[in-house]
Amino acid sequence: MKINIKNIAIILLMLLASKVTEAQAPLKLPAIISDHAVFQQSANVKLWGWGPGSNKVAIVGSWNKSDTVFAKIGADFTWQTTLKTPKGGDNTYTIEFICKKQKLTIKDILLGEVWLCGGQSNMEYSFNWGGVSDAGDTLNAYNNKQIRFFKVPLAFYEKYPQSDCKGEWKVGTPSIAKDFSAVGYFFGKYIQEALNAPVGLIGSYQGGSCIQVWCPKELFENDLEQQRINENELVNEWIPGLPALMYNSMIYPLAPYSLSGVIWYQGESNIFNSYKTYSKVFSGMIESWRELFKSQLPFYYVQIAPFSPRIGEKYFIAPNAALLREQQEATLTVPQTGMANIGDLVINDITDIHPKTKAGVGKRLANLALKEVYGKENIQPYFPHFSSFTVSKNKAILKVTSIGKLSCKEKVIKSFQIAGSDKVFYDAVANLDKNSNIIVYSKKVLVPVSIRYCFTNDQTPNLFDVNGLPLLPFRTDRW
Repeated sequence: MKINIKNIAIILLMLLASKVTEAQAPLKLPAIISDHAVFQQSANVKLWGWGPGSNKVAIVGSWNKSDTVFAKIGADFTWQTTLKTPKGGDNTYTIEFICKKQKLTIKDILLGEVWLCGGQSNMEYSFNWGGVSDAGDTLNAYNNKQIRFFKVPLAFYEKYPQSDCKGEWKVGTPSIAKDFSAVGYFFGKYIQEALNAPVGLIGSYQGGSCIQVWCPKELFENDLEQQRINENELVNEWIPGLPALMYNSMIYPLAPYSLSGVIWYQGESNIFNSYKTYSKVFSGMIESWRELFKSQLPFYYVQIAPFSPRIGEKYFIAPNAALLREQQEATLTVPQTGMANIGDLVINDITDIHPKTKAGVGKRLANLALKEVYGKENIQPYFPHFSSFTVSKNKAILKVTSIGKLSCKEKVIKSFQIAGSDKVFYDAVANLDKNSNIIVYSKKVLVPVSIRYCFTNDQTPNLFDVNGLPLLPFRTDRW
């Protein structure tokens, strides 16, 4: 029999390549899929990783060992699949990943609700930063291993999205909770207590970051105006405002992990150049994250707090912060979004850009989620807001949409301004009538044309509905 040396060489090369591939591509999981993780309960959770090409991965969750899921590893050494999870509780589980002779097991898994906490310094603000004024003794009495934390370390990648990030899931202890976002912690605490289910919190945030760094580059490719703004969005010397700088390294690697939703606290760094276009970019960011995670993620965010800079500081050129808050409210037109105003919670120091009241912020965000995501009908999380106004002689009569009648917590209603056709605003007198309408006037304005409420950088509200939620800031003009 004639031996074909050429064919034998080809076969040997193929076998050698197969062995090399196997050696170079061991079974590997992303950091977010690891010991102590919380996976979404009662869902088809997404799992993915890497391995030797043209092989299969067998995946078994210990809650149902008879249900083995198989995922084919592609020529690019990646694989992805879904695994059905039951309703969560106190039980912990394991998940096994098996490929030929390789086996990975992740342990101490909980099934519950998973939320991503994003933004800049007010989301990053932890107990270790200098105290949380409304925390009480919550951490002294902390003993809740049903809340788990995954904090994404700071990383910059401008050019390309990264396939993985660093970080690890940690079981909640006082020391771990103290180092995590205080707003995120309180949000998770209220969700966990209300649902009596485990909660996983993923923290991806960085102080000083503008919104552009959390967006994919594609969002700006055909937007010349926004590109010009981005070029000048140097917020500070350590974080340039380059699109995708953190999206690529701190958001993209987390997908497509199954989430319940997102909470967001950011905007202070955008009052310099992009306060007029914030809603457009923010809306685009929300939709791009939803596309990335292949889910119509509920998105609840904080309207930035009132702030009055100390003498010599150049923050918040008037009225940029008010204009940005207006842009944040405009983003509510995006489906499945909600906004929490916190103007009344800034009680410690209005010259501090980092309000120390964080439990109240977390609770307002949690109430939005509990109402809209989890159907808790007894919760009312919606803020009173301006509806319309009419003019009678020198007085403006404002109607608002609210739960019950408004009330003032102080002797005098404050933070109203009024202007005539000359567009000059004066501080206004305001009173509530028996129908909860707001009567606004000034002796300096004979015929009112425009009314503003808390529409400066630093004014705080003192009108509230029956649930204790403040009237949202507004203006009736677009001057």
